[in-house]
Amino acid sequence: MEDGKSTLAMHLNAILKPTSGAVYIDGIDTVNDELILEIRKNVGMIFQNPDNQIISSVVKEDVSFGPKNLEIPDARIDQIIDESLKMVDLSGYRDHDTNKLSGGQKQKLAISGVLAMQPECIIFDESTSMLDKKGANQVLNIIKKLNSENNITIIHITHNMEEVALANRVIVIDEGKVVLDALPSEVFKNTSFLEEIGLDIPLPARLIYELKKEGISLPNENVLTCEECVEVLSNLLKEANINVSN
Repeated sequence: MEDGKSTLAMHLNAILKPTSGAVYIDGIDTVNDELILEIRKNVGMIFQNPDNQIISSVVKEDVSFGPKNLEIPDARIDQIIDESLKMVDLSGYRDHDTNKLSGGQKQKLAISGVLAMQPECIIFDESTSMLDKKGANQVLNIIKKLNSENNITIIHITHNMEEVALANRVIVIDEGKVVLDALPSEVFKNTSFLEEIGLDIPLPARLIYELKKEGISLPNENVLTCEECVEVLSNLLKEANINVSN
């Protein structure tokens, strides 16, 4: 059954409009057709398949599409292209054929095209699910950089619990309803419930959960990353006077 995550995202970007109730983005009602461009300027969206988002055969032309629609002067657009490509590590690809880019590079180009609109918020709708591990990590690094260094709000829709663990806030939706809304460390304490609704648990959190089930007392139970897990287990072994060597 559809749980509504992508549907919600498309409402936030005014791709869809509510049939009941109302959606306001920065004070703008999304049913206002005259201000849709303003909404999409403020709230960009990156889809699962970058091929659905790339419209030009040349990288620089694809990035310039949004700014041209905003009637930004050509001289400024040229600067925006360079700035947007630099932010996603595609500076050397300005004149490349978009069809010859890898999947990860295409997703970076899609992000660059959205960045050229200078949005306050970007929605990533399972945008790493079609990429290999390397490409997914590159996109995740860009997401973290955009949020921490450029102060862009990120809404990241994903089924990958390792990616969820990186968030500042997690909202779990099941069958169209919000069932959890908390910090990752609090969300993943609900191991049994998450499994009931078909979600996985990050491996480090799973290991700590299983140790707790066996009655092992741990100084820190809020473990989400491999680094945190190694630290907790190392301390546990030290307390048991078991030597650990690399």
